[in-house]
Amino acid sequence: MRKRALVVGLGIAGMSAAIGLRRAGWTPVIVERAPERRTGGYFVGLFPEGRQAAVDLGIADALHTRNPERAAGANSWSVDRRGGRRPALGFLDQPGGPSAVLRGDIEAALWQSITGVEVRFATTPVAITEGPAEVQVLLEDAGTGAQYTESFDLVVGADGMRSSVRRIVFGPDADYLTTWNAMICAFQLKEQVPSYGASDSIIIARAERAVWVFGLADHAPTALLTYRTTDIQEQFSGSRVERLRSVFSGIDDPVVRHVLDSLDEAPDHLFDSVHQVRMPRWSTGRVVLVGDAAWCMNLYSGMGATSSLRGGAALGVALQEHPDDLAAALNAWEAGLRPFVTGHQRSARLKQQMFVPSSRRAEALRSVLLGLARRIRSRRPVMETGGPQAPALSGASR
Repeated sequence: MRKRALVVGLGIAGMSAAIGLRRAGWTPVIVERAPERRTGGYFVGLFPEGRQAAVDLGIADALHTRNPERAAGANSWSVDRRGGRRPALGFLDQPGGPSAVLRGDIEAALWQSITGVEVRFATTPVAITEGPAEVQVLLEDAGTGAQYTESFDLVVGADGMRSSVRRIVFGPDADYLTTWNAMICAFQLKEQVPSYGASDSIIIARAERAVWVFGLADHAPTALLTYRTTDIQEQFSGSRVERLRSVFSGIDDPVVRHVLDSLDEAPDHLFDSVHQVRMPRWSTGRVVLVGDAAWCMNLYSGMGATSSLRGGAALGVALQEHPDDLAAALNAWEAGLRPFVTGHQRSARLKQQMFVPSSRRAEALRSVLLGLARRIRSRRPVMETGGPQAPALSGASR
């Protein structure tokens, strides 16, 4: 009989894991707490490892990328304290030449590929009990309140940074979430900031607060507001929009005003505190965590989507290579993936300074270093930035 796996979460990590499981000969069943599939989403940079995982998962041809063409006049701009703008290195200028996508672009490609997989919306796990040969999961239908128990050979927790599977099986969030004393708000703009090109990217990085506008081809930009704070709980009280207006009130700039005004009209946005998930092990028995539930690198790392795709693809490979030994498969999966995850978790601290400097001194140092990097880059011969033949994806990535 085919082995059955319960995948908790219909995001990038969950659908990637489901595809990997199905390719390994398993029957995945996905449960999702939301009543329907979420669409849209904010800007994501997909790095070479993520693009290769997209190929491995068979979704590359369906994945639409949105890199602006510099030849068509798209630029990245840094705005100084006097309101002057100058050419800058943007997020997409990082080594590896990340592909610009929306989170919804990746999820749409994955959704197309999981046709035939059973998906149950408005359903969450309430209890998980492992037996010698199976896992008993008590599930709850949010619509009716009905609870029922079902047996699986494996449970995959892909339900985000505040994972219910992790909490049920491994323990409370406080045991695994590291605090970064920072907040983020990400959302789609209806239109570009006035006086900028349609696909331009804009950076205003001040001490302890920053505004980023990510320009895209064939789509309105997305925005990121991020700031540092020592009182995380206070940030969730009252109106989020008013909170952000207060935090950014000292920056009198048209870009900031446009972004804040746009937030009032945004149908959906992410507003949350910044953390990383640090765990000594991502599995126990017949329960395994993937994506943000296991290792959340956080938004500053820029590697969340890449690691989620890679984690799901690698899990399928490990199960194929160890079809009769689940423990060996999970050990091999984690051993192969952990060095990649740990390295990017560590580098995220430096990247945080690039996103939102911690002080005026850090702000000045950041400006000097990026200015030097831009001058060095401008002297190099024009060439592709994707490294050694990174897999091409569909859309406007070239």
